[in-house]
Formats: sequence, structure tokens, C-alpha cells
Amino acid sequence: MILLLMGVMLWAGAHLFPAVAEEARNRLMERLGRGRYRAVFSLVIAVSVVLIVAGWKSSTPVSVYRVPSLGPPLTGMAMVVALILFFAARARTNIKRAVRHPQLTGVLVWAAAHLLANGDSRSLVLFGGIGAWSIIQIWATNRRDGPWIRPDPVPRRMDAVPVVIGAVAYGVLLWAHPWLFGVRAAHF
Repeated sequence: MILLLMGVMLWAGAHLFPAVAEEARNRLMERLGRGRYRAVFSLVIAVSVVLIVAGWKSSTPVSVYRVPSLGPPLTGMAMVVALILFFAARARTNIKRAVRHPQLTGVLVWAAAHLLANGDSRSLVLFGGIGAWSIIQIWATNRRDGPWIRPDPVPRRMDAVPVVIGAVAYGVLLWAHPWLFGVRAAHF
């Protein structure tokens, strides 16, 4: 469980660094150069993912709470929303007029959804930790960036892009979940 906790903390710390220590980040980027800074950041994130996977596989789950009977179907529905939000972050869409940080909000929905379907200790560390990070990241980014200036509206048809990509990603993840993660995904 220690490796899992270390991985989640490293993930959160690396992602929070630019938002909470912008001057230090800028100095480091100046010293290393943009390319090397990105390489180091990517390496740190890769190490955090390795720690998360190794920690997950090496820890024995202990039941912490009972999953509600509606947890798994709600998880399936929430995952569709999470993926649409996640993909909306990189598209010109009206979703960004309603949600300032769609990708981080999608991660938060992903984390909360998985806590509805998993009541064990390692799920609490992984999904609770990543969910907590996304809340803190939203707060820190808002604090750094100041007042939100909503983007201009775009044609409604643009909203279909993240919806279609999110729905396709949901189908792929639903199919691949047992192979990738060793458990059948909850669905509605």
C-alpha cells in the first residue's frame, strides 16, 4: 500500500507544482530549458504511474465500506459523463462555457464513480487520492489564473465531438477493462 500511496502523492505533487509554485517552475524551466523540463515532468509522471500500478498489484485490499446496490450502475453512467468532460478539455465546445476545468472535473467524476463501485482500502487510496488531487488542482489553478473568462459560444455541433469520442472511449474501456485492470467494469 505504501507504493500506491507514494505513486498517488508523486502524481499529485508533480501536477500541483506548476499551479502552486509558478515562479519556482519558471526558474526550473529557464534553467533546464522547456524540452528538458517537459522530459523531467514526463519521467516523474511515468514513475508515479509505475508506483501506482506496482502498489495496486502488491497490496491486499481490505473492505472499508459496503458498496451501495446502485453503485455499479451509477458508476457506468458517471463514467460516460467523466469521459465526455475529459475529452471536452481539448475541443472547442460549449461545455467549457459551463465547466471551467472539464478535464479535471472529468477526473473527479471518474474518481467518485469508482468509489461508488469499490469499497476497499486500495480503491480508497487510489480513487480518493486522485479525486482529492483534482479538487485541490482545480482550486490551485483557479487561484493562479484569477477570474474565469468564459469562452465565446461555438456552434452546437461542436459539442458532439467530445460526446462521440467519450462514448467510443467508454465502449472501448468497458470491453478492455477486464484485460487492462483484471475486473469487469460496472455498467448500466
